[in-house]
Amino acid sequence: MSVYTKLNKARMALSKRKLEKTGHNKFAGYNYFELGDFLIPTQEIFDEVGLCGVVSFTADLATLTITDTEDGSQIVLTSPMGSAALKGCHEVQNIGAVETYQRRYLWVSAMEIVEHDALDATTGKEKPEAKQNLQGIRHSPMKGDVPPVLDGDRALQIKLAASIAVERFKKGDEVGAYEEVSGITDNEEKRYLWICLAEHSAVKAAIKKLAQADKEPIA
Repeated sequence: MSVYTKLNKARMALSKRKLEKTGHNKFAGYNYFELGDFLIPTQEIFDEVGLCGVVSFTADLATLTITDTEDGSQIVLTSPMGSAALKGCHEVQNIGAVETYQRRYLWVSAMEIVEHDALDATTGKEKPEAKQNLQGIRHSPMKGDVPPVLDGDRALQIKLAASIAVERFKKGDEVGAYEEVSGITDNEEKRYLWICLAEHSAVKAAIKKLAQADKEPIA
């Protein structure tokens, strides 16, 4: 069985899975697949059919190499590397954001995942005006809810930063955990950060303690 046949079987198997779109863009009012929504099911299917997918990066290209674990034959997908300039983030966080987006796009392409909602919801619509003053906004999002002033990409970046902060805290690197989220200073972004850390009270406490010592507005 060729690597192409196995990949096609994997695509068919994934199309039969009931995947839930956990990402939500309240600006345009549509749901979308986050990387975690389909990557774990895809890896399970790859294991069943005998495939392995590995993502790698250079300065110019993001690459997904899909290998047949039986005969070593491969399919290689590439995408030009972009850049990010997210507000309040240092260079490493911006690199992490780009790599996260590229991983998502490569796997969406490999598995032929189609998201009609995003296109249908934004085509022909004017871009909403940016809110100039966030002080008067009354919004108390529930756990996992993305504040309406954040777009999907920024919410994904904050969630990623929170996840990395938790991992660093677990390894005893409290300073590293704080540094990972120290650039998040916007009120709505901080609110979403605390939502992402809702089940990690010790991490939140450590971040706030270091923020107060550093006199940063994160807390």
